Amino acid sequence: MGKGDKKTKRGKITSGSYGKTRQRRKSAAKIPVKVLDENEKPAPKAKVRKKVGEQTEPTENADV
Repeated sequence: MGKGDKKTKRGKITSGSYGKTRQRRKSAAKIPVKVLDENEKPAPKAKVRKKVGEQTEPTENADV
């Protein structure tokens, strides 16, 4: 019963696994998120991508 035993706490620590013998601790308390008001909302980002099918530059064969 030591480092090589997968059922003991020491064996679980050595192998790096968890289970009933070695349970994980619960995470810290959740911190509430601040809700933004209407006035505090960031400005919307400008759209960079152009619509598909729009001509970017005039071409020679545009009047086909």
